[in-house]
Amino acid sequence: MREQLHNPKLEEHPGSNTEKDSENWVSGDDPITGAQASYLATLCEEAGVELPPADLSKADASKRIDELKEKLGLD
Repeated sequence: MREQLHNPKLEEHPGSNTEKDSENWVSGDDPITGAQASYLATLCEEAGVELPPADLSKADASKRIDELKEKLGLD
């Protein structure tokens, strides 16, 4: 008899497998997305800091977003 595929939906804490370190993203080197750029601009305004360079990668944008959210006490 073959073993069944693991179903994370049946886990008690299913959110535990939804976050992945941005260092390990396959698409982390892709350019920043429009949604990230918009959110990052909002967070920069709220924190009173300069916008990052336009050539930011998706992974770097995610890191900046996390840093700003922590600085602003969000999340």
